[in-house]
Amino acid sequence: MFFKVAIAVAAIACASASAQAKQYLELFPTQRSEDENTQKFLESLDYQQGDIALAGASARLNVPNGFYFLSDRDAGRLLVDVWGNPPESAKNVIGMILPASKTPIEDTWGAVLTFDQDGYISDAEAESSDYPSILKSLQTATEDSNEERKKLGYPSIRLMGWASPPYYDKLNHKLHWAKELEFEGNPKHTLNYDVRALGRHGVLKMNFVSGMEQLAEIKQSIPVVMAMPEFTDGAKYSDYIPGADKVAAYGFGGLIAGKAAAKAGLLVIALAFLKKAWILVAFGAVGVLGKLKAMIFGNKSPKA
Repeated sequence: MFFKVAIAVAAIACASASAQAKQYLELFPTQRSEDENTQKFLESLDYQQGDIALAGASARLNVPNGFYFLSDRDAGRLLVDVWGNPPESAKNVIGMILPASKTPIEDTWGAVLTFDQDGYISDAEAESSDYPSILKSLQTATEDSNEERKKLGYPSIRLMGWASPPYYDKLNHKLHWAKELEFEGNPKHTLNYDVRALGRHGVLKMNFVSGMEQLAEIKQSIPVVMAMPEFTDGAKYSDYIPGADKVAAYGFGGLIAGKAAAKAGLLVIALAFLKKAWILVAFGAVGVLGKLKAMIFGNKSPKA
């Protein structure tokens, strides 16, 4: 893993030293939609690469050419207006990372960035954490949240298990794991791949959402994506001052289960980061979502 991260860091070092916002046709010169409104939406986004400051997180991203970053505003528009999520899901989002191989309305994955300023979290428990027990508690919390989900008009969720078990990079203070989710009425399972970067004042969260069929692609991208964020001087994990700085109310295990379980299981996470293709099937959404079926990029059309 260290060797992979080293390669990722070297790759990112080749990226532009400053942020560069590209226009849609610069990044996707051959991809045009037959729907005029959809094309206008795609061209209204700023596809950023290079060195990017993350507002409110005391951190920066260095995004190489194989990916692009959407600002909090553009990420919110994509999540709500196109992917069909509730408006509150974008409330704390500070941006998104997506692969440059596909447009944001194709069958792609997206990593949603948020920052929890909960305080310093000790990683002393990293090697002793009982991940099987954490998984069981998450599964129980998920089942317990289904009654509330039903009341809100959403289908129930079943947490199938780890799609990729938790792994902690102690050198860089970054944790990642993946969950496989089954939504009622949808035979296609959803993948939630989570990355956490620990800092002096809190945790930078990167939540990937995709279909299970993209697990291998995301795993391949994880070393590069993990190397993108870097806390600024004074906010790094190593800058923590014992006895002076705020300490989070939850421990290392809470990064994976504790906080989510305390907030009705996966209710918040699932509602905030549902994959757009599943919403098309489950809700029969209209408006922008309905137009997705008519979009054509070359000879390809979005999967329903």
